[in-house]
Amino acid sequence: MKFQGRFRLLLMLLVAIGLSVLSYRGIGNEKVFSVNRIEQGLDLSGGVDIVYEADQEFVTESEMNAAISLLQGRMDWNGWTEAEVAKEGSKRIRVQIPGVENAEEAIEKIGQTGQLSFVDSRGQVLLTGDMVATAEKQVGQVDEYSGSIPYVALEFNEEGKKLFAEATEANIGKVIHIVMDDEIISSPVVQTAIIDGHAMITGQFGGEEAEELASLIRAGSLPFDLNVLQMKNVGARLGADALSGGIKAGFVGVILVLIFMVIKYKLLGFAADWALIIYIGLDLIFLSLFKVTLTLPGIAGLVLSVGMAVDANIVIFERIKEELVSGNTLRVAIKNGFKRATPAILDGNVTTLIAAVVLFFLGSGSIKGFATTLMIGIILSMFTALFITRIIVNGLMQAGVHNPKYYGLRLK
Repeated sequence: MKFQGRFRLLLMLLVAIGLSVLSYRGIGNEKVFSVNRIEQGLDLSGGVDIVYEADQEFVTESEMNAAISLLQGRMDWNGWTEAEVAKEGSKRIRVQIPGVENAEEAIEKIGQTGQLSFVDSRGQVLLTGDMVATAEKQVGQVDEYSGSIPYVALEFNEEGKKLFAEATEANIGKVIHIVMDDEIISSPVVQTAIIDGHAMITGQFGGEEAEELASLIRAGSLPFDLNVLQMKNVGARLGADALSGGIKAGFVGVILVLIFMVIKYKLLGFAADWALIIYIGLDLIFLSLFKVTLTLPGIAGLVLSVGMAVDANIVIFERIKEELVSGNTLRVAIKNGFKRATPAILDGNVTTLIAAVVLFFLGSGSIKGFATTLMIGIILSMFTALFITRIIVNGLMQAGVHNPKYYGLRLK
């Protein structure tokens, strides 16, 4: 029995050390799973925050998606690959560009509207994006020899219908380039003259690529302009100070929690601290794995989830103490303590998880970052409290630590 207990403790020790090293150093030259791969939000890295708003009262979902695709394309075109473009409300779009210092210069580079055109092989513009009525991703059979595949269905207005018919008739067997902001986004080959104003673009692309192409084409025919509602600069120095302060606050908070648990719950507190170290390692690895963008509210979510992880252990330990006071043996007390505490822990964490999910889907920006770190933390905290702590406590008991006073029972 002692061997089994010591083996469990040794295994948990190796897990704690392994997760700590993995979260710090990562794997390979790219440091996979390392904290260094956790992306920093604008409030930590510094940069530009811009909010755009459509200049008309009613905007459809597809029009907003097209505008987002347009702005994301502008980000990539300017080399801002870490920029984030997200819908905010019904007709607003928030753009965050890390590492850029001048908001007005960024707005000038991004521009206001997209310029879409259909160009032949000689560079002659055949028709423009404002002549496209709709562009939608569809899935179906495009000919008698193929199965159902994704494609982009186009419909032109009356002017576009006439010009597209002339263009396709004159370019059968040739390429017509679809150009957005002087960049070719697709080059379909004309198979036949299209005179009904309906066309389809097929190719070797999946559903996501077809939806992206449709969004880009719609972006070139947006019936509204995007006006700058607000803009602000976050200095790199301010972001660095915020990150340093957030890390220090989190570190001090964790240390105080570790000390409190040992003083209050003795050996059980030591087990909780051990499980907490494993929890922190798992949390950092999952943040890196899922490429979560960490913000100041996200750090707050991390610290809060640490407190929740400890809270679950406190519920378990109080149940164990109650079992010991009732006269049960240590083995029975530990078993019943975890069993009785599990429903309360699950109920409390699930309700918090529901609130975090609501924040994630209805919130934006830093609120979504807070919700993301909180959701990951809640799920991992339940796992470590109900499984990791149980393994450690049982390992201590099996290793020969049987005195109830080490488990919080006060003998009179």
